[in-house]
Amino acid sequence: MMHPVDTVKTRLQSQAILNGIQNQKNILQMVRYVWQVDGLKGFYRGVTPGIIGSLATGATYFGVIESTKKWIEDSHPSLRGHWAHFIAGAVGDTLGSFVYVPCEVMKQRMQIQGTIASWSSVVVNDGIAIKPGTQIYGYYTGMLHAGCSIWKAQGLKGLYAGYLSTLARDVPFAGLMVVFYEALKDAKDYVEQRWISSPNWHVNNSVEGLVLGGLAGGLSAYLTTPLDVVKTRLQVQGSTLRYNGWLDAIHNIWATEGMKGMFRGSVPRITWYIPASALTFMAVEFLRDHFYERVPNDNLEDVGRLSVDHKSAGGLKVSH
Repeated sequence: MMHPVDTVKTRLQSQAILNGIQNQKNILQMVRYVWQVDGLKGFYRGVTPGIIGSLATGATYFGVIESTKKWIEDSHPSLRGHWAHFIAGAVGDTLGSFVYVPCEVMKQRMQIQGTIASWSSVVVNDGIAIKPGTQIYGYYTGMLHAGCSIWKAQGLKGLYAGYLSTLARDVPFAGLMVVFYEALKDAKDYVEQRWISSPNWHVNNSVEGLVLGGLAGGLSAYLTTPLDVVKTRLQVQGSTLRYNGWLDAIHNIWATEGMKGMFRGSVPRITWYIPASALTFMAVEFLRDHFYERVPNDNLEDVGRLSVDHKSAGGLKVSH
């Protein structure tokens, strides 16, 4: 459902590679351009690797995180609580990235291509084009074609382009989201104790997760946008290398485009993560409440392993 928003974000962040830093479109201009040139199909280019990557990494993440957390808590009691959640989340995210990153590379390259007619007319004119009309790589007709083409042209390195920058983005994002969510919950509890004295006042935990989770996800997404910009450009640049690694990308983007370039695509990125984070936190709060209602007290320890502690949301993941 949110893939068109992600397509707009990817195109905004990568247009400096395709069209130069002087001719970059804003959000409305980009939406209008994609619609006029590619139609609805253009917004959904790359949706297949996007879905497969999200499913694969989600399954890996949730399949690993609980067992890892339990092992950490049993073998290293001093790391119980927030640290156990954070480490388990990092392990799950890292394992999921082996599937997620190649899918992300294919997805983003297909997103910036649009239809074959629009890709054929792309001119790379910021000092890296050989001649007008030369594409940085051929048009991909589908996910399988994209994977095979990248493998033939660049090998494993091409499929895992921007791998370190992906981890550098995802780990701070997950950590910030937990911190913001817990801080917002504490602020809510403080307001209730300080100013709301009615015994009938009660906020449903699912509603709380929906609202506070959305805010936490949005704030985290905005603050990690520069890392997302770097990741996107490394993954779409192809074999015509403009950036030699993520540190070079950061330096180059900052030097040529400044703060505006580092935060390009922040609005669609926030628009993507607010509903995704809100629904994730709401689902966890809802399931946790129902688990504790239905399971006998002597089994609560086992239930706790299937969810997150009441004061920690470290076991959450939102696919990006």
